Amino acid sequence: MKNVRHLLIALLFVVISFPGLALASDLYDENIIHQPKDGIIRLFGPGGPHSGYIKVAKAFEKATGHKVEVIFGPESRWSKDAQQRADIIFGSSEQSMIAYLENYRFVTSEMVQPLYIRPAVIVVQKGNPKNIQGFNDLLKPGMSVIVTEGKGVYNTSGTGVWEDVAGRLGSLNDVKTLRRNIASFEKGSGASFRAFKNLNADAWITWSHWPIDHADVADYVALEPQRQIYRVTNIAVSPQADPATWAFVTFLKSSKGAELFATEGWTR
Repeated sequence: MKNVRHLLIALLFVVISFPGLALASDLYDENIIHQPKDGIIRLFGPGGPHSGYIKVAKAFEKATGHKVEVIFGPESRWSKDAQQRADIIFGSSEQSMIAYLENYRFVTSEMVQPLYIRPAVIVVQKGNPKNIQGFNDLLKPGMSVIVTEGKGVYNTSGTGVWEDVAGRLGSLNDVKTLRRNIASFEKGSGASFRAFKNLNADAWITWSHWPIDHADVADYVALEPQRQIYRVTNIAVSPQADPATWAFVTFLKSSKGAELFATEGWTR
């Protein structure tokens, strides 16, 4: 009995000491057999970049007749399905894609292809009622700012972006002052967008495609060039993917693909 108790304590220590391993095992299932070939090209990834991929998918379907499905949102919703059926995993930054590789082991870091890049912006309420013109306005007393964070348990491209922007000029005071004005740290961009609306926050530091896709309720202000932060969207293609997947990837990288992604704020 004593030996069993010691073993359980040792196992608990491992889980506590290496939480990343525990988090990965929550989603990775070694019993799932990866079998994506079924005549449909399936892309799995986060909300945000999905809108660009959907536009390209529709154009590709129209041009070729080949069906493409884009499945997006919080990873927990689609992970098991992706482990079995994903032809492509897409990411919203390099750091988030590296985390995906822990759970989709049919792809490796060498297979990751950065496609497009977009800037961080300041999202403001429709009409910009606080007349926010740039980052320094977010440091004024009484401002309420939403930021996105993974909180150590959620894979999001927004993790640390507010700190990157605030600390860009090497001023600790800028980071401290912005931090005092943060109304909410939200897990993921979807939750951040809801908080921005529900709390009627003055600003949200996020990526350009969010206000572009929600122009009915939000506007945005560009960050000053010296404050600007960019992150990419990227893909990793399964070696077992449906054969038509490679034609779709070529279309993604084409001038038409670039044109469609540009409507969402993405450039090369």
